[in-house]
Amino acid sequence: QVQLVESGGGLVQPGGSLRLSCAASGSIFSINVMGWYRQAPGKQRELVATITSGGSTNYADSVKGRFFISRGNAKNTMYLQMNSLKPEDTAVYFCNAVKRTTIYWGQGTQVTVSS
Repeated sequence: QVQLVESGGGLVQPGGSLRLSCAASGSIFSINVMGWYRQAPGKQRELVATITSGGSTNYADSVKGRFFISRGNAKNTMYLQMNSLKPEDTAVYFCNAVKRTTIYWGQGTQVTVSS
């Protein structure tokens, strides 16, 4: 089992920045990929960014150049640096981990971009 806990969400003005964190615990050995997804009201959950155990990253077109995913040295923490935030980035952001064939999700953290 893997437990994921997100933090760092909040209210920010357009153009501002936020840094989300995801702390993984439990059986984190052999996690292949970790990622961030988001779900806005009335919309489906969508990919934001992923990072593999080897450090390869992938981003949704809508966030390329503004959001940056990274993992801590201990590999049990993942970050999402979000810059130049837009109102359309408003959503609940979820941390995700894939271990072999099992997918784990965190509870989510709310990000609201509004003036």
